[in-house]
Amino acid sequence: MSTVTDTSTAVAPAGAVQDSADRTAGPEAAGFAPRTPGEATQSGVRQGRTATRFRGLLRRGARLLIAAATKSAAVVALLIVWEASPRLGLVDATFLPPFSEVALAWWELLVDGQLAEHVGASLVRSFTGFGLAVAVAVPLGLLIGWYRPVADLLGPLLEVFRNTAALALLPVFVLLLGIGETSKISIVVYACTWPILLNTISAVRNADPTLLKLAKSMDLSAPRLFQKVILPSSVPAVFTGIRLAGAVSILVLVAAEMIGAKAGLGYLINASQFNFAIPQMYAGIVTISAIGVLFNQVLVALERRLSSWRVPPPA
Repeated sequence: MSTVTDTSTAVAPAGAVQDSADRTAGPEAAGFAPRTPGEATQSGVRQGRTATRFRGLLRRGARLLIAAATKSAAVVALLIVWEASPRLGLVDATFLPPFSEVALAWWELLVDGQLAEHVGASLVRSFTGFGLAVAVAVPLGLLIGWYRPVADLLGPLLEVFRNTAALALLPVFVLLLGIGETSKISIVVYACTWPILLNTISAVRNADPTLLKLAKSMDLSAPRLFQKVILPSSVPAVFTGIRLAGAVSILVLVAAEMIGAKAGLGYLINASQFNFAIPQMYAGIVTISAIGVLFNQVLVALERRLSSWRVPPPA
């Protein structure tokens, strides 16, 4: 009697075989190989740098916001008082309208093109006179401050004209040059010349004596001494005069435009007053203030760029 043994082989599904192989091979075969210690360290360093950079940006933004709020607090308070005083009856709203009405009048002037026309006319006159004054006063001031004979020759004449107000000579300029553009630009040149000239002369004469002695001990020639010592040390004082002249150029021009002008911010203010358009008058005044602030900031940035060699004072 023979015994037959029936051996049957079970075939597993393909999916089960693959899952078993993946578990046997580990995460490397599935594409999820673990990072080496070096890769993990680099990833942590990158994340740390990103977090540090983000925190630095947050701190910088917070400082900028605090600085902006501090600088604008007084202006915002002034505008609030301006808006509230007429509405509360503290002042007559006819002669001092609320700031919102002035802002609305400013926007209307801007939309219909009148503001751009007046601002353009004033800026052309102001910048032309200011540029001519800088081109004349800075070289003349350096010359007077550096060469004593020139200072002795021109000193008495400078003392006479420096004490004569520009607006006091406005009728003279109008009589001699007419009521056109020439008289307005000339009065701006005259008014801007003196702050620049006097500050430049003072800057040259008050150069650091220690630097002068050091330069002379190195046997520098007079032109080299002037170039290497006098000019760099004079930049801050010269720019102080230029900034003063920038404010003067706008203020004097406004007064000049009130006489015989057909365009300009001075004309706008004067015409608005005569027509009793009080909000438009204040809109012109606010525009002049904004232009003056912007012009001064441009000059400050230029001064910092030209005097970047200076060591900032200790905090």
